[in-house]
Amino acid sequence: MNSRDLDAATWIKSSYSGNDAGNCIEIALAHPETVPVRDSKTPDGPVLLVTRHAWSVFVSAL
Repeated sequence: MNSRDLDAATWIKSSYSGNDAGNCIEIALAHPETVPVRDSKTPDGPVLLVTRHAWSVFVSAL
């Protein structure tokens, strides 16, 4: 995955994120093997790439 893929990505904010500029994450859709994750307050900041399996395990643990 290259930076152009992430620039063109559709990002969605966690449904658990509030509207008060608190701790918010976004994930990008339509990536078959990874789940890109970023901080919604710094959209031009770093992106964490997580395997779909690892993301599923993480979300299940929450």
